[in-house]
Amino acid sequence: MVKSVRELEVGDFLNAGLTVAEANQLYRLLRDILSQCLSDTDNDNQPSLIWRHLVTRKLLKPSFPHSLHHLLYHSVYHSAFHTQHASLPLYWFPSLDNSKRTNLGRFMETHAPQLLGPSYKDPISSYRLFHNFSVQHPQLYWSLLLKELSVSFVEPPKCILDTSDPSRHGGTWLPGSVLNIADCCLQPSSHPYKPDDSLAIVWKDEAFHDSEVNRITLKQLREQVMLVANAIDASFSKGDAIAIDMQMTVNAVIIYLAIVLAGCIVVSIADSFAPKEIATRLRVSKAKGIFTQDFISRGGRKFPLYSRVIEAAACKVIVLPVIGDDLGVQLRECDVSWKDFLSSSRQHPRSHHYSPFNQSIDAVTNILFSSGTTGEPKAIPWTQLSPIRSAADGWAFIDIQPGDVYCWPTNLGWVMGPTLIYSCFLSGATLALYHGSPLDHGFGKFVQDAGVTILGTVPSLVKTWKNTQCMEGLDWTKIKTFCSTGETSNVDDDLWLSSRSYYKPIIECCGGTELASSYIMGSTLQPQAFGTFSTASMTTGLVILDENGVPYPDDVACVGEVGLFPIYMGATDRLLNADNDEVYFKGMPMYKGKVLRRHGDIVKRTAEGYLVVQGRADDTMNLGGIKTSSVEIERVCDGADECILETAAISVAPAHGGPEQLIIFVVLKKGYNSDAETLKRKFAKAIQSNLNPLFKVSLVKIVPDFPRTASNKLLRRVLRDQVKRELSIQSRL
Repeated sequence: MVKSVRELEVGDFLNAGLTVAEANQLYRLLRDILSQCLSDTDNDNQPSLIWRHLVTRKLLKPSFPHSLHHLLYHSVYHSAFHTQHASLPLYWFPSLDNSKRTNLGRFMETHAPQLLGPSYKDPISSYRLFHNFSVQHPQLYWSLLLKELSVSFVEPPKCILDTSDPSRHGGTWLPGSVLNIADCCLQPSSHPYKPDDSLAIVWKDEAFHDSEVNRITLKQLREQVMLVANAIDASFSKGDAIAIDMQMTVNAVIIYLAIVLAGCIVVSIADSFAPKEIATRLRVSKAKGIFTQDFISRGGRKFPLYSRVIEAAACKVIVLPVIGDDLGVQLRECDVSWKDFLSSSRQHPRSHHYSPFNQSIDAVTNILFSSGTTGEPKAIPWTQLSPIRSAADGWAFIDIQPGDVYCWPTNLGWVMGPTLIYSCFLSGATLALYHGSPLDHGFGKFVQDAGVTILGTVPSLVKTWKNTQCMEGLDWTKIKTFCSTGETSNVDDDLWLSSRSYYKPIIECCGGTELASSYIMGSTLQPQAFGTFSTASMTTGLVILDENGVPYPDDVACVGEVGLFPIYMGATDRLLNADNDEVYFKGMPMYKGKVLRRHGDIVKRTAEGYLVVQGRADDTMNLGGIKTSSVEIERVCDGADECILETAAISVAPAHGGPEQLIIFVVLKKGYNSDAETLKRKFAKAIQSNLNPLFKVSLVKIVPDFPRTASNKLLRRVLRDQVKRELSIQSRL
């Protein structure tokens, strides 16, 4: 049992791995903090006050063992973890001075006094007021926000938002405007400050981990993109769809921007896909060509990529070598090497000059695909509006500024790839790329050596870093912000991550490819709690619906399916292989005269107004007449025994009817053993103690791993279908 913070002794710090000198010093400083905080008459506020003292005074060093960080966090917030209705355990707190130096804080200080009048106080205390204003007046907000990004129109919009067409639920944004969004990325600007000699990209190849970090300026990047755009003009026509199936390398970024600059459409394909999945995406997008690599290099090993692509693709394939200048494969006659592809452009008298192909704001520039958690992946077209929305959210909530170095291990096949490109280049930040596996020390050293200030992750990646201790000895203290998306975060893993940089905030992001953004996020203007979202994104309105589709009041703690206000800048209004209205609007309730937009998440709102995603609507289960979510049960079960790596909870109705049965799948940590019956007893005890004594565990299954999408999202429906088949067979027998 973890002690409360007032019960801690020097011996507890020694047991957690500190030296005698470190333990004595920390104990003395902790007692000082406790005596200061005892004078606070608000007992509910004391834990956060104690924790705030510990982190702002940088007493919890990144070099201390994680067991020490874990001990203090759980001791300080002892009541939050051991009593019901305790306050949310906050780990990060904004300061007034720093808040005014953030993008959104500075923006509020400039505009909010005029927009809100005397009710405006400062960026922290007036944040919710300003957010509500942005939801009610999106045209005003976006008219001002567009001036903060490196977006320049060849023809300006006639207005910000046109809602005259009732068939367009989300309205028509920036009608009449003409631009090339890739050209906006590549041109210098004075605000945000982005001169030609500013660093555009820093990168390193894992094969050369001892070498210096490579650098390319904005001017050099522009010249390289224009070289490739000229080569694209020689081989393709305006409007052609051209796929990219590569690791996210410098060349992949150059190719992406060149395709858009040339007036063609990028088809995003993840480098992990099997030939069948590649073929589906090429067919749906009607791609005329595809850029790929001969191999993928990851973790010191080479994996075939070109061979997978040609199994799927009849169209022209342009092939880049993964290392060096020479290909390691024999090409088909119809395919061409990167070197030969560029040779046509180099013969051009002005190969490093190119006139961008300017198009209307609603021209498609990128076809992305959903992750497939709900079945066949949807083909989602991004227009030139999508990058603006994507970059604006990063500017406002992740606080991406000129001079920042932004790294997020991802791929152009997923929404984070294009989001990362536009967030950097429309905000004036430097993009940091690591050519290789992010799972080991080499990646961490790159983060250190490149001076990364913003590091994006997915929770499974953080879990690996923590469990393997591969990042020990590295200095990540230049990081000012972490980000996380893709799946539910684990509190202890996030505690480890935040502690690497003296407890900097982890901005949680939850959205969708079809939104071109996150609809809920963390904010650097609000205190943060691990694994929660503190706000909807700017101009985003939402409600949480009860079982009858009726919205709960905004100030009530509740759990239900989220419904988004339909007026949503950047959200898609079309799909290539499905009916957009049927997928996102059909069957949704009306709210204030407009039909809500479906997103499919089950969201819990806490008493303090923070949000926790509890899974997808199709992952909700009814146990004994009580609705709960898979994620809620998994959170409890994950901590039931030290042998557990992760769990997946599903419910299945018996073949002949009756109440849903709770079934828990388990993956064990390497080197640990257990059996299903033992774990069943432990899960039952944990669930009954922490959730509901009426919830019964029917079955536990130990498996080597879980089925996942290529973006690592857990496919509970596959597990559910597997159990249904087994029950059906048993029933027939």
